[in-house]
Amino acid sequence: MVASAPIRALGGRPAANLVQANGSISPFSGKWPRRAIALPVHRSILAVAIEASTQRTNPVKGELRCELYRLIAGAFGLIGIGDKYCDPITDRGDGVLVLLRPADDFPKPFLLSRLLPALASLLTARNSAISPAEKPRVMRLRAVLHAGEVHYDGNGPFGEDLDVAFRLLDAPRFKAHLKSTAAPIALLASDYIYQSIIRHGYDGIDGEEFAPLVNVTVGFRRRKGWVHLPQGNRFPVAVPALAKVAG
Repeated sequence: MVASAPIRALGGRPAANLVQANGSISPFSGKWPRRAIALPVHRSILAVAIEASTQRTNPVKGELRCELYRLIAGAFGLIGIGDKYCDPITDRGDGVLVLLRPADDFPKPFLLSRLLPALASLLTARNSAISPAEKPRVMRLRAVLHAGEVHYDGNGPFGEDLDVAFRLLDAPRFKAHLKSTAAPIALLASDYIYQSIIRHGYDGIDGEEFAPLVNVTVGFRRRKGWVHLPQGNRFPVAVPALAKVAG
């Protein structure tokens, strides 16, 4: 059995005085300690979720989670995203959070023109190898692309820009849009990504393929999301590359 970590109050200080002799937690009295948080860091934010995860059995969920990590790693490998570009991936149960560090040799437009098409290609190839009798093993994904300021503490990343990404990812209209299509993956780009990248028509990005779909409220502000269906056939993937991902 792995020993549990000591219970800590906010601020990181031991809270042994809150643990009674029988192991239960005594009511807390007094003020919560205040602690200045570290300054934020800028990150590109990619959040991905498996469609209809709650409708799968636990063994199938486990398989799809494993496959999602392999597909993400495979797409990274195909376009050259290494550890220097990416923070450790954060697990979210039915999906993952990927935080990418800004770099001059891997600008944000590559996420739209390279990463998402590569992920769509790998996902399409995977699903095409599944027989109709094994339909529950077919995986489709919702993805959100945003960018902004992210804080880290001992428990992981947090901040308003992450709230925006997750609110967009879970928007009912976005879920309904994917359900209404046959696409393996649907992308929702934040308005920040649309205004700063998509509408300028950089190489490999067609702004006409993005349409306004949802508006969510975060921090008393309305945030728009632009939907797009990435096309895997724009990023040819060799069979050996896919085999390497699955191996």
